[in-house]
Amino acid sequence: MVIEAPLSRYKKNNILIIIAIFAGLAAWTFYDGYYNKDFIKKHTNPDGTYDSKLMFNKQGPPYLLAGAALVGVYFFYIKNKKIVADDAALNVNRIVIPYKDIAGIDKTYFDKKGFFIVHYSRNGQDRSLKISDRVYDNLPAVLDCLVAKISA
Repeated sequence: MVIEAPLSRYKKNNILIIIAIFAGLAAWTFYDGYYNKDFIKKHTNPDGTYDSKLMFNKQGPPYLLAGAALVGVYFFYIKNKKIVADDAALNVNRIVIPYKDIAGIDKTYFDKKGFFIVHYSRNGQDRSLKISDRVYDNLPAVLDCLVAKISA
C-alpha cells in the first residue's frame, strides 16, 4: 500500500500570494513612476532631478517582475513534490529512508504544531528529518503508516 502526502495547499497558496504581491507592486510603481503626473510633480526636485521615491518607482518595476518570475520558477520546481510511504521505504523528495534505518519518530508536537521528526541513520551517521503539515498535506496517514512499519 502506497500513501502519498502532496505539497500542501497552504504552501502553494502562499507562493501564489507572493507572486501576486510582486506583480501588483510592479504595476503600482510603474504607474506612479511614469503615468501619475501628481506623483511625478511632487517628487521632482526644483532643478529637475528625481528624488529617491520617484527614482525607485522608475527603476523598481523590472526588479519586482524579476522577483515574481523567480518565485514562479520556484513554484513550478516544487509544485509536484510529495512524500511517499510505500512498502519498502519513506521517500521524501529524493531522500529514500528504508524503514529498517528509522531509529524513531518524535511525534510530540504533531497534534499541537503539526510536525513530527523522523530519526534515522545513514552511512553510520544519525540524522533527523522534520516533516511539517504546513509543507505537506495528508501527514496523519503517513505518520500512521510509519508507526505501523517501524513497530512491526
